[in-house]
Amino acid sequence: MKKLNPYLLILVLFFTTNYFYAQERGIPVYSDYLTDNLYLVHPSMAGAATQTKLRLTARRQWFDVDDAPALETASLNGRVGENVGLGAILYNDSNGRFSQQGVYATFAYHLMFSRNRVDLNQLSFGLNVGVLQEKLDESDLVGGVNPNDPNISGVEQRDSFFNMDFGMSYYLFEFYTHFTVKNLIPQQRDIFSDEFETDNQRQYLFSAGYIIDPYGSDWTFEPSILFQAKEETSESSIDVNFKAYHDFDFGKLWGGLSYRRSFDGAEYTTDGASSVSNQKLQYVSPFLGINYGNFMFAYTYTYQANSIVLSNSGFHQITLGFNIGENKDPYDCNCPAINY
Repeated sequence: MKKLNPYLLILVLFFTTNYFYAQERGIPVYSDYLTDNLYLVHPSMAGAATQTKLRLTARRQWFDVDDAPALETASLNGRVGENVGLGAILYNDSNGRFSQQGVYATFAYHLMFSRNRVDLNQLSFGLNVGVLQEKLDESDLVGGVNPNDPNISGVEQRDSFFNMDFGMSYYLFEFYTHFTVKNLIPQQRDIFSDEFETDNQRQYLFSAGYIIDPYGSDWTFEPSILFQAKEETSESSIDVNFKAYHDFDFGKLWGGLSYRRSFDGAEYTTDGASSVSNQKLQYVSPFLGINYGNFMFAYTYTYQANSIVLSNSGFHQITLGFNIGENKDPYDCNCPAINY
């Protein structure tokens, strides 16, 4: 795999940091949802499980690159009464000079269509309301002392705003599907010029999967997909995932593989303007996790499978979890996101 040509730095930083990452509003969509953390992506999953879930994540890209993108999240969600789910998310997202911190509060409502709690036939709705603060550090750039460069302020710029996400989830025994709209409210960010950024950050997420539970086996398999698209730029990508679980006396061991590919490409050249190539973002992410009693631990490694990259060191993420309270009676289905 080739290291980055200096002349391609701006292009590759824009395209390869993360396809949906550059100056994204809210929590970036990585592969967190595959490590028992669906609530980070879909607000309708707040309180959907049989226990209250506390999850902590830490993600770092490119250990050999200074000021590389990093993300930390803390989330808590659970059921209140029979139908109401509540949740909260704190996060810190940084990428070089740009950083973003935020807090979300979630209200979800779960409708049961089955005759009893044994059978799982549930439709859920969820709404996130978030307050976010963004920072752009220009304190050591030339703008503060050079009046000929009015686009650089020379200080740390800050901008605060709120936004909303809305989602729906449906579970029917081992089948599930989710749909979420992120950043419902168009807002212009003051720290970026409106000449370079639209006020429409709306993003659509759709995911679906099925649990395969062979009779008499300790193994369970879960193929799934996640499609995401941005309204303003028409950028889109798809995740194709496969996950396997194995039951033990102490709990559950699980792992799998995720492949993300964009539908849009970026042009680049390695020898000037004589030949132009095109590459589409490709991520391969193996992950491994364990549930031991009420504790959960997971590790995810992401490899960027492109010919032109900034670094070969990959992306690393750790997820820690703890299930709080008494576990309600599980549904009569092998549904890891709901029963565990």
